[in-house]
Amino acid sequence: METISENACFGGVQGVYTHASTACACDMTFAVFMPQATGPVPVLWYLSGLTCTHENAMVKAGAQAFAAAHGMALVFPDTSPRGADVADHDDYDLGQGAGFYVDATESPWASHFKMFSYVADELNTLVLRNFYVDEERQGITGHSMGGHGALTLAMTRPEQYRSVSALAPITHPSGSDWGRKQLGAYLGPDKLKWEAHDAAFLMRRDGYPGPVLVDQGGADQFLDSLMPEALAEAMFARRQAGAFRMQAGYDHSYFFVASFMGDHVAHHARELT
Repeated sequence: METISENACFGGVQGVYTHASTACACDMTFAVFMPQATGPVPVLWYLSGLTCTHENAMVKAGAQAFAAAHGMALVFPDTSPRGADVADHDDYDLGQGAGFYVDATESPWASHFKMFSYVADELNTLVLRNFYVDEERQGITGHSMGGHGALTLAMTRPEQYRSVSALAPITHPSGSDWGRKQLGAYLGPDKLKWEAHDAAFLMRRDGYPGPVLVDQGGADQFLDSLMPEALAEAMFARRQAGAFRMQAGYDHSYFFVASFMGDHVAHHARELT
């Protein structure tokens, strides 16, 4: 692991780091905010959306002030493998910047696009070894494609992620324009394989053992692709603890994310402490 930068931030340190990833077979960059602390702290993973890198949420979400107040670390992974040798696509919603937090099995994506294993296993191990965080107190959140990732990782590994929330998540990718294309490309045509990465399906089948917080902007320009009603209906059908909040007037931008970031960090702080 190499340090790209470290800056004082709300009494702690905001760092950016790079390392050679085995899972993705390329160099990967990620960011970590560490609050000022004397003991191991809870850690919140933030997964970003389409076209984003580690930097978008690190700079725009305003999460560090809230994390510092709660004594919580933040991890901002990248959204995909990157590099000249990594497969890409002319469309913004496929390839680099659009990993969808799945382990691809199809060519040409399978050799690098292992974002589920990268986030949940490889980067998790790297962070636990190099930062003073508590392995037993991990939460996960994210925005848009990252909200999809947060929900699916948490419901797949509830023993690892002890709290979960999402902001404007892609909720039903197997039934959405933001999902069918990508899951088909990465996982192939067998739709049964897609279900493991569909939050609405996982909610109906498995649910989550703790409360789930979801915020969705009512003026989001991508509502038809996000399909919030699919997750809301699944939560009600399962009688899932938590809250699905439609926020009138808010769009899909980081102005929306920043407006409710404090609520989400507080949600995780309650669950992890």
